[in-house]
Amino acid sequence: MKYLITGGCGFIGSHLTDILLEKNHSVEILDDLSTGTIENIKGYLDSPRFSLWIDTILNYPLLTTLVQNSDFIFHLAAGVGVKTVMENPLSTLETNVEGTRNVLALATRYHKPVLLASTSEVYGKNIHIPFSEEADIVLGPTTKKRWGYACSKALDEFLALAYRETHGLNVIIARLFNTVGPRQRETYGMVIPRFITQALQNRPITVFGDGSQTRCFIHCKDVVAALIALTEKKEAMGEIFNIGSHEEISIKKLAQLIIRLTESDSPIEYISPTTLYAKGFEDMQKRVPDTTKIEKLIGFSPHYTIERIIKETIAYFQTQ
Repeated sequence: MKYLITGGCGFIGSHLTDILLEKNHSVEILDDLSTGTIENIKGYLDSPRFSLWIDTILNYPLLTTLVQNSDFIFHLAAGVGVKTVMENPLSTLETNVEGTRNVLALATRYHKPVLLASTSEVYGKNIHIPFSEEADIVLGPTTKKRWGYACSKALDEFLALAYRETHGLNVIIARLFNTVGPRQRETYGMVIPRFITQALQNRPITVFGDGSQTRCFIHCKDVVAALIALTEKKEAMGEIFNIGSHEEISIKKLAQLIIRLTESDSPIEYISPTTLYAKGFEDMQKRVPDTTKIEKLIGFSPHYTIERIIKETIAYFQTQ
């Protein structure tokens, strides 16, 4: 099989590339390196089964050629991370909406199946935990830039399902919950890389609010395994699946765990999000997935505990 991965130089995309090449498939990556890095895939640059195109999914002629030449598309390219969304709202929306429409339109034209990576952000401020795939979307006002990302990814899902209904596009939608692990960078506001970097440097661990907000973190390898398994099931086409862990942890306890595992002298400092982000930021108190649907289809069950995830990520940062 020949796979096209948009955003393949990124954190998740590069791990997906690892597995596909290990399985003797061919991989082409299209990435503008806005959040990804060549460092993540540099070991494959000389491989005859690997190609890299440094460009954007807004480049329609190039994307057309790549889609034509592929057997399956993993569409991961997007403006990601709170920091990116808050600082570059227009480019985030253009990439997420116009770029995704390009991918879906071309996949439809050339009859190529697609897996669209979406996000738990689409659930917004819904308070009914855990989130099932049929749960309501509850977003904040358009004056809060933070919700632009969630809205754009929800629109991506609507587009994908519309192409499915109207043109029969074979598309799978995966809503990813707080995916973490080696190669994830703190640059874009990701909490675990930020905490680990602060802890290794014995700087204060900066926690937003009182740290009572909770998340369920899942290792990128568990996510990638689930994505690949979904593509092997015909029943997954036209469906939406949550991919996440059930191991819920507060941000305060996460900070304490990272301090313990890094043997750091860092204190915990409680700050307002506006200290780091511009006006327009809102946080979600809880984000917990209902994974019943994907469990039934592929037997999904994460292998990594939060402690194992953090230990592995710390080891990665210590080698950088």
